[in-house]
Amino acid sequence: MAEFDRGPTAQFAELLAQVPEPPVKDAFWFDWGPIFYRGRLDGSARVLIVASDPGPTERIAGRSLVGNAGQRVQGFLTKLGLTRSYVCLNAWAYAVQPSRALAMKERLADPPQTQWRNAVFDRATDPTLEAVVAMGFMAQEAVRLWPSRPPVPLVEVPHPSSHDPAALLDGWRAAITQLRPVVTPDPDGDNTGPNYGTEFLESDYGAIPHRDLPFGAPAFLGDDAWVRAKGGANSVSRPSPDDKHTLLWKAPG
Repeated sequence: MAEFDRGPTAQFAELLAQVPEPPVKDAFWFDWGPIFYRGRLDGSARVLIVASDPGPTERIAGRSLVGNAGQRVQGFLTKLGLTRSYVCLNAWAYAVQPSRALAMKERLADPPQTQWRNAVFDRATDPTLEAVVAMGFMAQEAVRLWPSRPPVPLVEVPHPSSHDPAALLDGWRAAITQLRPVVTPDPDGDNTGPNYGTEFLESDYGAIPHRDLPFGAPAFLGDDAWVRAKGGANSVSRPSPDDKHTLLWKAPG
């Protein structure tokens, strides 16, 4: 039978359902609702990836880090030899308007946000955790506000959607070098492959495993190689002028 993500346990789902509303609704794509995670919620994660907020592909998938940025993250995990022992969470469960991101960084410390987010971080991690990777300024602030973070290495790197490709590659290359001696690969993983070079190659991306996605997800969801081959990035976008209430999703062909 094909693998798929069966979702959180009832207890974990109860915690996720307590997500507080954003502090300033018009700073977020609020009407699309929250997205919570991707990966293992059963305590088996060796690496916790923290990013900023979900994008349009994530809304379609119902999971975090599935679009172009998420496929870069999957490639990062692949270079560590991880095929399943990871969990991806976000600083915000709701998608942030890019123009409001710096202002919303300051609202991460609002007590309702901090209490809920830290409870999720705590519940998603276990003594098996070997490293935390915070991707981008929003994630780094969220992790800074997590007082019970496990005593494992914390690596701060640029966000996968960084507009400075040289800084992104330099940061991720250094992170892989630092983490390979620390993170135990999965039995079917390989952490001896090439590190990042001076430009992002298609081989640096990774398709999202179907074990990370809900049952019934189409085979192409989480693999936008066909979009990148045509000079694009994501198969899902927010078209103007109604980007607050419309998503455009394209299939291959």
